[in-house]
Amino acid sequence: MSGAEAAMTRLLAIMAQLRAPEGGCPWDREQSFETIAPYTIEEAYEVADAIASGNPARLRSELGDLLFQVVFHARLAQEEGWFAFADVAAAIADKLTSRHPHVFADARISHATEQSAAWEAMKVQERRAAGERATLADVPLALPALSRAAKLGRRAASVGFDWPDATGARAKVSEELGELDAAVGAETTARQAEELGDLLFAIVNWARYLQIDPETALRSANAKFEVRFARMEALAEAAGQPLTGLDAPAWDRLWVAAKQGEKGQ
Repeated sequence: MSGAEAAMTRLLAIMAQLRAPEGGCPWDREQSFETIAPYTIEEAYEVADAIASGNPARLRSELGDLLFQVVFHARLAQEEGWFAFADVAAAIADKLTSRHPHVFADARISHATEQSAAWEAMKVQERRAAGERATLADVPLALPALSRAAKLGRRAASVGFDWPDATGARAKVSEELGELDAAVGAETTARQAEELGDLLFAIVNWARYLQIDPETALRSANAKFEVRFARMEALAEAAGQPLTGLDAPAWDRLWVAAKQGEKGQ
């Protein structure tokens, strides 16, 4: 048995013991798919944070936490008589093999863009084979809004609902921005929110043409804002200026100084 197999066997045994009616953990025994799902989502985000941190030890730990979530769900399914962890592993192995015919068969794919198109086409075939005809039917509602918008756009594009090039996507952004501007002050808050949503969706579609993941881009922008704001706070504190007493020009000066500090680093 390899090291990976031994470690996986041990983890599965630990999970079984945690759920054991006798000698198990009361908290683990009380859990269900529904109660564990939020932790699964949280752990996926913590993996993303660990990647952004560039800390290998933290990434290893967070990947373990995420793996435990998979093991937990598989154990619950096994107790229901549905499937076990081995079935989960076998299913993804089969899926990866079938979706990579250029690796495991005789298909020829020369670059990543071609592979992405082939991947989407195969997923369409799989959904149809399973009796699912609606293109957007199984896009998860639990996805973050930006990620779900990106996935909806990709799905629609896979059946031809798309602009010929990025120019159309960019023009749609301007169109939706104009409609939001017109709604501000002249329409209800609900109408303004609707137009803002249309604008965000258009930006997500433009990001797809730019080959940028909008969720990742916004996470990076959030992190950058946090760093700059913390630097502004430090500068204000060093100057003896309370934040609540700053006017707009003072904030602007601090913002410029914080950005210049980034360049200096």
